[in-house]
Amino acid sequence: MTMDFPTAPNHRVRVMAPARLHMGFLDIGGSLGRRFGSIGVGINEIATRLSLEPAPQSTATGPGAERAVAAAQKFAHATGRPCPATIHIEQAIPGHAGLGSGTQLALAVGMGLSQLYGLGLGVRDIAALIERGARSGIGIAVFEQGGLVVDGGRGEHTSIPPVLARMDMPADWRFLLILDDRAQGLHGVAEIEAFRALPPFPAEEAARLCHWLLMKGLPALAERDIAGFGAVVAELQRAVGDYFAPAQGGRFTSPEVSAALDFLAARGAVGIGQSSWGPTGFCLVENAARAEALLAEVQARFAHHGELRFLLGTARSHGADISVEPLDSTAR
Repeated sequence: MTMDFPTAPNHRVRVMAPARLHMGFLDIGGSLGRRFGSIGVGINEIATRLSLEPAPQSTATGPGAERAVAAAQKFAHATGRPCPATIHIEQAIPGHAGLGSGTQLALAVGMGLSQLYGLGLGVRDIAALIERGARSGIGIAVFEQGGLVVDGGRGEHTSIPPVLARMDMPADWRFLLILDDRAQGLHGVAEIEAFRALPPFPAEEAARLCHWLLMKGLPALAERDIAGFGAVVAELQRAVGDYFAPAQGGRFTSPEVSAALDFLAARGAVGIGQSSWGPTGFCLVENAARAEALLAEVQARFAHHGELRFLLGTARSHGADISVEPLDSTAR
């Protein structure tokens, strides 16, 4: 991501931050001294888009405006620099859907303010300042560089979970995403309490999942073996989903999403899973033509489920888009 933009106060900064799919944790119990560790990927088709302009005080308009102002205020407090801006949010990742909306909005605001006021901060600098990455580093890594990412979790002195592997996914592969507009994944205090209430995660299960990922999942991705890679994602999802089931009411947060995923799996989709706490579900399909056909089938089958939305997605191979333009420009 290029960061050497002009930062005169008569410029506007635009940021596009992609959503991410969180495909699962590797060692929730931290038996070796590091907790969590996770795998995930950026998605092109769902994003937060906003612009920032210098202003006497921080205000925001659009979806998630209050959260954007709070992020700006937290950034200013953390840096010790007054950097007020008018924030226009044109589009926002759906909140509490398992797509990383909070992290992407906060990072977009932070990077926008850094560019606007010439602070020269990097993505990880900002993530540490605004205290993102408490469990997973996937959202931060996707904002920074895109791709399929594996992070190393949190050790005793970890600020931001380190990226251990970063790979591009084949361009012809497609995700089929299922969104449930009536459900929400756990978040905030409820999420924290869920982690506290769950039993210890078995060390032998963490070892098994790491073995599957390192010796089957990542090699399958490198060799463009969608069935092999999908099998590992599905196994991670089964193990982690069953572990979280007492907190979220089952392997999947939304029974309707679960039913749609079963339908798609029976028709050959692989990599069946739920992103983070959901309710968003996903699966992988080998190419665009097959994905379009499956999309039509599942939309027809679940047409009476008005709360469900279906969307085809592609893996994002690069990080957030950031641009600077003169305030009198109307370019978008």
